[in-house]
Amino acid sequence: MIISTLADASRYTPLHSRFAEAFRYLETVRANELVEGKHEIAGDDLFAIAWSGIGKGQSESVLESHRRYIDIQYVVTGFDVMGWRPLADCQRIRDAYDETKDLAFFHDQPTSWTRVSAGSFAIFYPEDVHAPLGTTTSLKKVVVKVRVDG
Repeated sequence: MIISTLADASRYTPLHSRFAEAFRYLETVRANELVEGKHEIAGDDLFAIAWSGIGKGQSESVLESHRRYIDIQYVVTGFDVMGWRPLADCQRIRDAYDETKDLAFFHDQPTSWTRVSAGSFAIFYPEDVHAPLGTTTSLKKVVVKVRVDG
C-alpha cells in the first residue's frame, strides 16, 4: 500500500508501465464533474470508476481484494478512511474470489486505518487487502483500475 498526494505521483510512475497514464488522467480530468460510473481510459487495461456518497464507517467497511487489478483510490472531495491488511494474514473468507468481478471479501479486520484526504490517493496491490469507505462523511472519489499485467 502506498499513500501520497497527486502532486507527488511522479515518484510512483516507475512502479508500473500504466501508472504515468493513470496519474495523467487524474491530473487532467475534471474529477469533480465526473459522472458516477465507469470511464474508459485504455480499455480493460486502465479505467476509472467515479463514486460519491457517504461512507459506511469503519465498523461496516469490509476488507476486499483483487487479483487482476491494482487500485489507485483518489479522493476528490472530503476524505476517506481506508483499512489495510496483508492478504497473507487474511484467514476468514466472506465471499470467495469472483473472477468476473475480480473481487473477494473477508471477515478479517484491518490491521491499520489511514485517513486519505482530498487530493491524495492510496495504491492497493493485489497483496493489499483494503477496506474503503471507512469514513462516515460525504466524499467523492475516483478509483483507477490498473491491470496488473497490462
